[in-house]
Amino acid sequence: MEVSKGRAALSGAAAGLVNGLLGAGGGMVLVPLLTRWCGLEDKHAFATAISIILPLSLVSIVVHALAGPLPLAEAAPYLAGGLAGGLLGGLLFRRVSANFLHKLLGVFILWGGVRLLL
Repeated sequence: MEVSKGRAALSGAAAGLVNGLLGAGGGMVLVPLLTRWCGLEDKHAFATAISIILPLSLVSIVVHALAGPLPLAEAAPYLAGGLAGGLLGGLLFRRVSANFLHKLLGVFILWGGVRLLL
């Protein structure tokens, strides 16, 4: 199925807005848009979202850096764990079902939402 350029652009804009505004969560917006609105197959949507989030995050870093100093010293200790987690997640991606990925994404969205509301 070929995705319309308009839907693709609007999906990317929504993910970029959430990513830039909240500092995270662009993928939580993007995966449902890619599967339900753009018609991508589930696992393809997850992989596509990952490849979209890196450039969006880089843009967000530049915008935030232009607004003031970035807390790089505070972020550094989390980087090693983040890299290890990213490697593990990437290796596990092919071994888990799309259904599991959707449920896991839902758990994180729910957990984050409840945490923010309370």
